[in-house]
Amino acid sequence: MDPVTAMLTALDLTDTHARTNEDIFTGPSQWMPHGRVFGGQVLAQSIVAASRTLPDERIIHSLHGYFLRPGDVKLGVTLGVDRIHDGRSFSTRRVQTFQQGVPIMSLIASFQIDQGGIEHQVDMPHDLPGPESLPTVSELLAGIQHPAAQFWTAARPFDIRYIDAPVYLPLDDTGERVAHQAVWLKAKATLPDDPVLHRAAMAYASDYTILEPVLRRHGLAWATPGLKMASLDHAMWWHRPARADEWLLYVEDSPSAQGGRGLAHARIYRQDGVLAATVAQEGMLRAPDSAADEAAVGGTAGA
Repeated sequence: MDPVTAMLTALDLTDTHARTNEDIFTGPSQWMPHGRVFGGQVLAQSIVAASRTLPDERIIHSLHGYFLRPGDVKLGVTLGVDRIHDGRSFSTRRVQTFQQGVPIMSLIASFQIDQGGIEHQVDMPHDLPGPESLPTVSELLAGIQHPAAQFWTAARPFDIRYIDAPVYLPLDDTGERVAHQAVWLKAKATLPDDPVLHRAAMAYASDYTILEPVLRRHGLAWATPGLKMASLDHAMWWHRPARADEWLLYVEDSPSAQGGRGLAHARIYRQDGVLAATVAQEGMLRAPDSAADEAAVGGTAGA
């Protein structure tokens, strides 16, 4: 099964027709090389589940969620949707995701009927190269036989193009340690014309690189021996319509890291410069002592 079809299969939830005080849905988990359920998958499934309890004209505009436990890719997920409130323009839903009766994620999402109003946005950076001029992850990691590298190159449903060197492998010590980066991304195949699905897919992809500015600031990489990272919470706001199968610019930065946690936020732009969404996430980050010490020295020098 190709990666995009696999993602769409994971988002094609089953309505169990069971009713307590919640609507109950079930869905599969996608395989991941580390054995833990991908947070973006659960975010996207939660959006789909909550949207199933609302009329089409009410579409998600924000969510705030906590990752509570690592999920097991060998198990499916059960999602319970609590219909907290339905007003004239806004609706609120709480979604809990379970495995073996234990919650692995809890979030609240808000939905709104499309309305007019005042508008402004922060402009997209205009001095960045376009996605077609940048190498693919497959080209960057060609020849590396590690299972994680092979997954990054072949099994992800999104094409990700880094404007700067990616942080998969240790960074060049001569490089500047900055707390920001930008990537282009889009689904590798055309998605159905369903606005709920496109917003769910954007949430899915938003969990890929959001914490990488924290790593970049301290000269760390995903392949740093002994590095442990995990998403703690996730917030997202959708501002304007966008398709997840067209190029999106993900402009990311990290304002702070402390206490074993790092914070990052990002703006997502359509290729025509329209601001489509904003994302924020805090993650747990534990680096081995030697790497942390070296990063602290290098980070101070580069500040």
